[in-house]
Amino acid sequence: MPTNEENKLIASHIIQRLGEGGQPPEFGLSRINVGNESYLNVLEHEYFNSLLKQGSSFKLVQGYFGGGKTHFLHCVRELAWKYGFVSSNVELSPAECPYDDSLKVYQNVACHLMLKPDSILDPPNLGICNVIRHVVEQRLADAAKEGSDPKAAVMDWVMSKLSRAWCESHSCRQAVAQFAIAVLEKDYRQEQILEAWLRGENIVDSRLKSCGVYEQITKTNGFTMMRSLLQMIVALGLPGTVLLFDEVDRNLSVSAKRSHIIGDNLRQVVDLCGRHQLPHTLFMYAVPPEFMRTVVPDYPALYQRLKSPVPLSARSPQAVLIDLEKLDLAPEELMTELGVRLVKVFEDAREVAFNEVLQSQNAAALAHACAEACFEVNHRRLFVKTWVDFLYSQLADGECVLTDEQARDLLWSGQQALTETQETEDEFDDF
Repeated sequence: MPTNEENKLIASHIIQRLGEGGQPPEFGLSRINVGNESYLNVLEHEYFNSLLKQGSSFKLVQGYFGGGKTHFLHCVRELAWKYGFVSSNVELSPAECPYDDSLKVYQNVACHLMLKPDSILDPPNLGICNVIRHVVEQRLADAAKEGSDPKAAVMDWVMSKLSRAWCESHSCRQAVAQFAIAVLEKDYRQEQILEAWLRGENIVDSRLKSCGVYEQITKTNGFTMMRSLLQMIVALGLPGTVLLFDEVDRNLSVSAKRSHIIGDNLRQVVDLCGRHQLPHTLFMYAVPPEFMRTVVPDYPALYQRLKSPVPLSARSPQAVLIDLEKLDLAPEELMTELGVRLVKVFEDAREVAFNEVLQSQNAAALAHACAEACFEVNHRRLFVKTWVDFLYSQLADGECVLTDEQARDLLWSGQQALTETQETEDEFDDF
């Protein structure tokens, strides 16, 4: 359980993220999450508790920019950590990580893999090599508790199990096994060489061949190596992997050639889900609705696989589509409940106590004004930024009733500032 100090830090982090940019926090999402619980319940009961123990699945998350895609992916990541899964959250963009470049996709996946952090006060241990280190250290600790020679026991596991696990790429399997041995032997030079290779860096060293690593990771084999990495995560004894791809660039206009490659790569992933090549993997790809309307129809094979008459629900848990425009609550109800929850978080962050009834009424007034104004799809981001600003004014000037006219004025000034900011941004997270 988090300490009081950690609770205060989490609350401060939430308020800072929402107040500054209307962006979802890295930690503490359960304190403010509302409206998407039905989707998360289906994923937990149908997938993490069942299907992902034997297979894999692909889900397309659909939502407008500012409509909650990044927030939802963070919720799924916390759910994955609850069940011991490794997660990798990758932001796709034409410059940093285009999905048609398999090498960059591999590099981003490998570098963002992580297990649940022990504490929010510690920096995250990102990367496949930190996952391997964690497994080796945990096995050493378990062997010590059993009274056996820890190092000998773990070495025996590496040689008899890990280095013989099924994997599409011999080089990937050997790199993982030899890295585990380097950790055991405290061979830091060997660790560095193998870590560079596992991260997808272009490295030429004769010691790689002596470890049984004969291939380089390139654009031609990037997706094969990514699948191999997922296979080795299972071989390490972990439950599986959750891959979260987030289209953060608003501009979907790419060349026909690149669009075709992206479509073909997605089709292959959909086909591989459920097969042994992607063991115990949940693959999520978050896009705006235009993706299904303007990109996917050009590729009938992909369109047939993704098109669904209904979104994911308890009545259709097998559906591919998770539509974030169809949530458990209507927009006004959702924002009101979110506002009420944020009051509690603000109180913890600033160590104050507000009038619960008054601030609930104020949250409802601002939510009504926001829903009535219909500021396209950014209403949730606009609401949380405006609400956090309002709570700070209540702290500084004293609590008061927010009238309907004041609520409209606050939203209008907030919308103008948000519009000006977005005109200068190429990429941004969404709440």
